[in-house]
Amino acid sequence: MPYRAPADDIRFILTHVAGFDQVTATERFAEATPDVTAAILTEAGKLCDEVLAPLQRVGDLHPSKLENGVVRTPPGYAEAYRAVAEGGWIGVAATPDHGGMGLPQTLAMAVSEMMSGACLSLQLNPLLTLGQIDALEHHASDDLKALYLPKLISGEWSGTMNLTEAQAGTDVGALRTTAKPNGDGTYAITGQKIYISWGDADFMENVVHLVLARLPDAPPGTKGISLFLVPRHLPGEDGTVGAANGVKVVSLEHKMGLHGSPTAVMQYEDAKGWLVDAPNKGMAAMFTMMNNARLAVGLQGVGVAEAACQQAMAYALDRRQGRTPVGDGAGPIADHADVRRMLATMRAEVFAARSIALGCAVAIDMSTATGKTEWAAQAGFLTPIAKAYGTDTGIEVATTGIQVHGGMGFIEETGAAQYLRDVRVTAIYEGTNGIQAMDLVGRKLMDGGEAAWRLLEEVEKTAETARPTLPDLAEPVWAAAESLREATEWMVAQPMNDRFAGAVPFLRGWARVLGAQAHLSAAMAEGGTGRRAALARVFITRLLPETEALLAEARAGAEGLYALSAEDLSA
Repeated sequence: MPYRAPADDIRFILTHVAGFDQVTATERFAEATPDVTAAILTEAGKLCDEVLAPLQRVGDLHPSKLENGVVRTPPGYAEAYRAVAEGGWIGVAATPDHGGMGLPQTLAMAVSEMMSGACLSLQLNPLLTLGQIDALEHHASDDLKALYLPKLISGEWSGTMNLTEAQAGTDVGALRTTAKPNGDGTYAITGQKIYISWGDADFMENVVHLVLARLPDAPPGTKGISLFLVPRHLPGEDGTVGAANGVKVVSLEHKMGLHGSPTAVMQYEDAKGWLVDAPNKGMAAMFTMMNNARLAVGLQGVGVAEAACQQAMAYALDRRQGRTPVGDGAGPIADHADVRRMLATMRAEVFAARSIALGCAVAIDMSTATGKTEWAAQAGFLTPIAKAYGTDTGIEVATTGIQVHGGMGFIEETGAAQYLRDVRVTAIYEGTNGIQAMDLVGRKLMDGGEAAWRLLEEVEKTAETARPTLPDLAEPVWAAAESLREATEWMVAQPMNDRFAGAVPFLRGWARVLGAQAHLSAAMAEGGTGRRAALARVFITRLLPETEALLAEARAGAEGLYALSAEDLSA
């Protein structure tokens, strides 16, 4: 089934759920009018439908390969990438000073989600460049910005991030890559990095790596990490690509999915690099890129979930098996109650996850436009929820999509299994979902829960507004918000390891409540009847009740987990 970008659903969420009108009301983003927003979403949707989506299976069947030191990408990828770059889609939110459109991050994220649904393997390339642009805009010197940002925004060059090393993994502070001063303001970078998405490509004039490394005599751990910009080829002052730098691809990983996207092991041997920001401040600069990427990865999950949902629905409307309880009983399997349950749940989860992620993007834009700390805190609180819930939704919806197909879902030719293989890693990279949950109960509750209380007040305000017309939906949303408030109060009062033990179900509880608020807002916007109201009832009556069980687990503490020794668990 051909993929269709969900531009209309995104536009509805921006208008009626996520509060995008607050963004366009600011002086900073006043040009993002409804007409501009509609045009951006429509044109990006066409690109996804007509150019990117046809490459979804191509990349899986013809993976990227390393041949004689050159990464060879799947057929059609070069042409599709040029269409993305020439359309200006890499610079949607980038500063106009260096060639970007200067539009809200919310629109860039919406475009990114549609591209993810069309062809996740290829979308990873501009996604990483977007993150690098953001990091350089915030942390690089004016000279580096002037040289690199125009090339990255135009898509002539692409960007990567290099964090992980084999011996360090998530413990970034254990990295061994070194940076030695060359005496001319540059540094010699030496070390090896693994899991580098799009570490190289055969259709790119240059690839620019952001590399974490340690200066001589730097403090141990993360406090001694600096960030360096290391290009594949050394550019002249005018941006002309020159000699090869001391960086190469050693090998490409053989992965479960995302076969079209080359994941490289990168070797740096006295590669010339430039310091980004101050010495030993690399983690702060890299987190600018990572926070951008975490929201985008959450929307990758949503994009794949959308595509898997579309394919499952098409199959369920075409496949006929057994007597159904609708009409003359000869309808498609979509008429069977359990299949209808799966399809409705998939669609309800996608709507909720998309709404939460776009709401997070709106908070980022409001923070940028107003400088108010409350918006920054809200964006920070929502980011781990958007990342974890969005990617979990991608995995769950792709799994359910296989189930809808029955035996055919297990057959590769249908393409249903590819969605699961491709999306599975999104719960792992850019910080595993467990780390996202630990961030939520740790750093994001360091304010004593202030950001959480403000969000819960908004949920309860939505429920109050809906009470007169939709009491059957408003009441359970209100009650779930109160339960979540009590659980959050419990979390704030606990030692950190007890918080960590319940972090994942706690985050999921937040996703359930915020998703219910989004559905309730949609139902009200529709007038309480119709498709969106019916979908809201699916989420609020069938999925929201999970909140109580999730919060009970969240409050269970760590003691019971450690009553079992490691030997007990391996017995």
